[in-house]
Amino acid sequence: MFGKISAIILLVADAPKLVSFYRDVLEMEVKQESEDWIELSTKEGSTVLALYPSRDKKKPSNVKQGLNDGRSTLIGFNVSDLDSVCKELENRGVSFYKRPAEESFGKHAIIEDPEGNLISIAEMKLKDEYTQISYYHGFAPE
Repeated sequence: MFGKISAIILLVADAPKLVSFYRDVLEMEVKQESEDWIELSTKEGSTVLALYPSRDKKKPSNVKQGLNDGRSTLIGFNVSDLDSVCKELENRGVSFYKRPAEESFGKHAIIEDPEGNLISIAEMKLKDEYTQISYYHGFAPE
């Protein structure tokens, strides 16, 4: 029925502020930018993070609140060295929702973008010296 996930779309209140965060702080590349649609991606990824500006410049009131204070969706990234990535993000003033911690699948942290969207960062354990564990849970905040 469906192919691969091609985009994660965030409704945002302040698109320029979030473009700066994702481009300058998280070092994502802007692939396309217009007044009402911005696409970013990582150098290695094929999935697009799209920012869709709210017309009234605030979080849309018609968006239903989910679990965890209305933060029911996280964007997830894998990294090879969580400690160095988190240290760099801390130096850049990024807010941590969950500090780096050991989990059953590896190391994990959660940061927030300027509008409070949660971003999961994981360093996966290797199953053996050649193979990464194929799945894990843990993106969700506790």
